[in-house]
Amino acid sequence: MQLKIMPKKKRLPAGRVALILFLCQMISALEVPLDPKLLEDLVQPPTITQQSPKDYIIDPRENIVIQCEAKGKPPPSFSWTRNGTHFDIDKDPLVTMKPGSGTLTINIMSEGKAETYEGVYQCTARNERGAAISNNIVVRPSRSPLWTKEKLEPITLRNGQSLVLPCRPPLGLPPPIIFWMDNSFQRLPQSERVSQGLNGDLYFSNVLPEDTREDYICYARFNHTQTIQQKQPISVKVISVDELNDTIAANLSDTEFYSAKPNRERPPTFLTPEGNTSNKEELRGNVLSLECIAEGLPTPVIYWIKEDGTLPTNRTFYRNFKKTLQIIQVSEADSGNYQCIAKNALGAIHHTISVTVKAAPYWILAPQNLVLSPGEDGSLICRANGNPKPRISWLSNGVPIEIAPDDPSRKIDGDTIIFSNVQERSSAVYQCNASNEYGYLLANAFVNVLAEPPRILTSANTLYQVIANRPALLDCAFFGSPLPTIEWFKGAKGSALRDDIYVLHENGTLEIPVAQKDSTGTYTCVARNKLGMAKNEVHLEIKDPTRIIKQPEYAVVQRGSTVSFECKVKHDHTLTLTITWLKDNGELPSDGRFTVDKDHLEVADVRDSDGGAYTCVANTTLDMVSASAVLSVVDVPNPPFDLELTDQLDKSVQLSWTPGDDNNSPITKFIIEYEDAMHEAGLWRHQTEVSGMQTTAQLKLSPYVNYSFRVMAVNSLGRSLPSEPSEQYLTKAAEPDTNPTAVEGLGSEPDNLVITWKPLNGFESNGPGLQYKVSWLQKDGDDEWASVVVANVSKYIVSGTPTFVPYLIKVQALNDVGFAPEPAVVMGHSGEDLPMVAPGNVRVNVVNSTLAEVHWDPVPLKSIRGHLQGYRIYYWKAQEGSLKRNRRHIEKKILTFQGNKTHGMLPGLEPFSHYALNVRVVNGKGEGPASPDRVFNTPEGVPSAPSSLKIINPTLDSLTLEWDPPSRPNGILTEYTLKYQPINSTHELGPLVDLKIPANKTRWTLKNLNFSTRYKFYFYAQTAAGSGSQITEEAVTTVDEAMASRQVDIATQGWFIGLMCAVALLILILLIVCFIRRNKGGKYPVKEKEDAHADPEIQPMKEDDGTFGEYRLFSLVSSASF
Repeated sequence: MQLKIMPKKKRLPAGRVALILFLCQMISALEVPLDPKLLEDLVQPPTITQQSPKDYIIDPRENIVIQCEAKGKPPPSFSWTRNGTHFDIDKDPLVTMKPGSGTLTINIMSEGKAETYEGVYQCTARNERGAAISNNIVVRPSRSPLWTKEKLEPITLRNGQSLVLPCRPPLGLPPPIIFWMDNSFQRLPQSERVSQGLNGDLYFSNVLPEDTREDYICYARFNHTQTIQQKQPISVKVISVDELNDTIAANLSDTEFYSAKPNRERPPTFLTPEGNTSNKEELRGNVLSLECIAEGLPTPVIYWIKEDGTLPTNRTFYRNFKKTLQIIQVSEADSGNYQCIAKNALGAIHHTISVTVKAAPYWILAPQNLVLSPGEDGSLICRANGNPKPRISWLSNGVPIEIAPDDPSRKIDGDTIIFSNVQERSSAVYQCNASNEYGYLLANAFVNVLAEPPRILTSANTLYQVIANRPALLDCAFFGSPLPTIEWFKGAKGSALRDDIYVLHENGTLEIPVAQKDSTGTYTCVARNKLGMAKNEVHLEIKDPTRIIKQPEYAVVQRGSTVSFECKVKHDHTLTLTITWLKDNGELPSDGRFTVDKDHLEVADVRDSDGGAYTCVANTTLDMVSASAVLSVVDVPNPPFDLELTDQLDKSVQLSWTPGDDNNSPITKFIIEYEDAMHEAGLWRHQTEVSGMQTTAQLKLSPYVNYSFRVMAVNSLGRSLPSEPSEQYLTKAAEPDTNPTAVEGLGSEPDNLVITWKPLNGFESNGPGLQYKVSWLQKDGDDEWASVVVANVSKYIVSGTPTFVPYLIKVQALNDVGFAPEPAVVMGHSGEDLPMVAPGNVRVNVVNSTLAEVHWDPVPLKSIRGHLQGYRIYYWKAQEGSLKRNRRHIEKKILTFQGNKTHGMLPGLEPFSHYALNVRVVNGKGEGPASPDRVFNTPEGVPSAPSSLKIINPTLDSLTLEWDPPSRPNGILTEYTLKYQPINSTHELGPLVDLKIPANKTRWTLKNLNFSTRYKFYFYAQTAAGSGSQITEEAVTTVDEAMASRQVDIATQGWFIGLMCAVALLILILLIVCFIRRNKGGKYPVKEKEDAHADPEIQPMKEDDGTFGEYRLFSLVSSASF
């Protein structure tokens, strides 16, 4: 089945409606396309394209231009009528017609008057196919007449009376705009009490003394001539109650006196409109304006209702303080009764306005141009509506159809002309006139009878490029008479395209609803009618869609930082891609902080104004995609402002503030600080914190403080700058709330008591004249409390006290208003003195060679004469029998044992040593006398390692060892132990040899060793307590005596000597090289090898270090004599 033109009423899917807008022509019967080449060949009746408005008001100071433009083929000629008769423009030198146009220019600026050319004009455009006419153009010059001279008497009235100041502007064309001003050209203020009516009058619901003035001036502005006319000023004087009282008795009769009394309050009455009802007529489409202005005291308020319906919500507006009701785009449905109600405290009144909406003619269906081929049928339809119903009349070529030349092909049926079997002579321009008493409509529509073979107007071989999966529209603009049929083919030998995949529109366009890659190819459009055939080829290419594969992401950044957006795009490689960045759908700011680099946008030094939506737009010639991300710029909040103090009481005040901008991060809390300008000026202290939802805080205050407050806002990014300080608030003085803290009583001398305390700060003083009452009482004594009042100090010394006696102490604050609450009593002591007695019965128990335990009897508390700090042991090494001789520079060590201890351990002693010690008691003043010295000896311990070990004189089978004894023998040496074992080239250890050496030896020679062998030696000393630490060494025996001497020569001469020897010595040199390489191969990591070769039978001796965590160890050099 071939695809033909779709029926005119075929419904398209909703998604295709937008595509239809793209189509350049929708053909009804036959429409002539506006193709220049086609129009050159086709005849066409005239069509009016531009004309002046029906009611044409001109400026009399400028030339008159009456427009009339038309098109047609051949180009039409123009003529005019004026007031129903032919207007011969050739006879009037002031009138010219624009060439190729019907537009008239009447030159009245050089001479002539605009009033001369006032009248009704109509333009006719004519060619061989017919004549079109314009509307009747009523030309009138604008007028701005002056106000008539009149004498305006001053107006005097009582306070509270109503008043209407008439304007009555001169009648102008068009009507003027009215407004009231004073002599200084300042608009007079208007309100519910004073307002301007629609007629221009100024209404006062009641007057006040401030309404008195001499320059109430009504102005009329004529916009067309740009002139303003002024009425004579009106003088108004409002007499107040006091002025009446001064003049009534002397100037008024009793009757006048009664009537001149000030107006009392009264219910409303209407100033306009008059009566209870009125009528209003308005035309459809205009603005309906209804007005009610009432007087009364107090000033009435106006309300509006529609009696038989509701006011249209979207078209109703209130003007002039609700005194005017306006309904725009009024229609017949808005007819009905509208009621305005004026109400004040004394009553209400209403007025009903009956509204009738009439209508000038308006189109329901205007006639359309008709292009037919010979023998075809057609019709022109002209339908209009109005109120009253308009009358329809027809004209042909500007002549009433009743007297126009007869045409057998047409038949008139009311608002329709029916054409049948038309011929070329049937071509004409028809006019439809719809008129009633409120206006008329005139429409031109031509009938053009043409016989033309098909023509395809679309350019040949047009290339269409379409994105895959989108609709493809292939154009085939055509013309022919009769109307051609259209068929589409794909490929050179393809069959006609069918309607199961494709859609053929009435204008010839082929639509592929979903174009795919296989839609690519050549398409042929064929147009046929009975006069011939035409065809055209177009080409279609399908491109890959542009896609954003990585969209920019939402970002939250702090002010001043840098943010980057990324937008990666994939597109058809045959298309050119451009990426554009937008901010809030506009261009990026022209700022160097914005950097675009390929698919990245970077914003440096971000500011608050940078926040918004950033859109990446990827464009090709065929498609466009975009993706957006929002940038939120955050920062610490702006400081609060407008701090205000209210509810100011003695000990509280309410602080309120206005939060600053939160900079896109919600405020979580507010921090309130205060400054005491009296005591700590410039120092801000923390007062309290409140939730970020609060903007007020009730603050507790202290007496006698000159407060200022400031507020800081806190969000997730930090704290704002402080607000400006609040006003200062000085609280009243009161007695102190608290007493000094940290009260102590300690003696600095044996016969005094020093009482100290932490003084109150100025904020805590609560008033002027801050002092302290210091009181003390010896505990368990018979005396009364003693006291003294001091100021500006934080200690007081009581002299002549017994040594180290307990006292009860209290310190109370007071000021000029009164005393603080009773203070707490604390315990103190008078001054300490050195202890008088040494510890007795000192005993020493030696635990081992490095540790001893000391015991003693405690000193009686009374002899301590102070706070017991502990006991201190002095101990040192001494020579036997020399304790009673003077010794200087003896190193003494001290151990202090805290508290009431009676024993202690002495760690770190040296074995096999002679020690002496004594014990002393310690208080806050110092040490007491020393106990008698006690001596003790430590037993033997294991020795330290020998001080050195050297291996000398290596020979072929022997090695000699020399050593120094241990630096700390820790007893009497009994012997040395030497162990050694060979090491082969693979670092394996041989059998271990154990050898005992007398303690008095420092040299030993080992014989019968293997030549050229490395040995490892382990050497340590012994006492009766056991074996000490070992020392290790390694050595190598020589090859033979000659080789050893050569080795010495080589070592001293260097390797270069061997290279210079004769060839006869080469074998000897090779042996020496092998020997050296063997020695190098014997080296190994010392740490690993020592660990690996350690004698498993020898374990290092550990001394008992006697460490005790509770002791503190001191050292000193003593020069005392014992």
